[in-house]
Amino acid sequence: MSNDNTNAADLPFDVPPSLTSPNVDLSRDTWGQLVFTDAAGRRHDNVVPICAFPITDPKHYLSICDGRGAELAVCDDLTQLPEHVRELIEDELARRDFIPEIERIVRISSGLTPTEWTVETDRGPTTFLVESEEHVRRLGRQQATITDTHGMRYLIRDVRLLDNASRRLLERFL
Repeated sequence: MSNDNTNAADLPFDVPPSLTSPNVDLSRDTWGQLVFTDAAGRRHDNVVPICAFPITDPKHYLSICDGRGAELAVCDDLTQLPEHVRELIEDELARRDFIPEIERIVRISSGLTPTEWTVETDRGPTTFLVESEEHVRRLGRQQATITDTHGMRYLIRDVRLLDNASRRLLERFL
């Protein structure tokens, strides 16, 4: 049975502080790297924000981690953070989690794999190879990701918003 009154002191492991806690801060150093200052005033250089669900829920469940991957702080909701901290995190995540969004599928080669995809993205037109149908995945009911032969991911935010021709091309993979 779950006990909703459990506090951090009762847990068998250390719970990282919240980024919304008083006396914690996030900033950039002179080299542009993120620096986290914890409630005790300790400085942690070159930290990295990690989002648990960067595609399906990018505004929730985030950790600030050190270079070894240890959690230094957590955040359940980015909108609850001070504006300067939120902007630093969003900028860093956008730089690291570069995922072009496919707006239109122009052509998919037929025949044997790998297949060649020609698409229009929010970053411009591109052509890439997809090794097999397993590299085209549905996320939830309306989203999909496509991973090319170099490991680059592309996102279709909402399949319903694609034009009819694009949806028909995509159907054989989903």
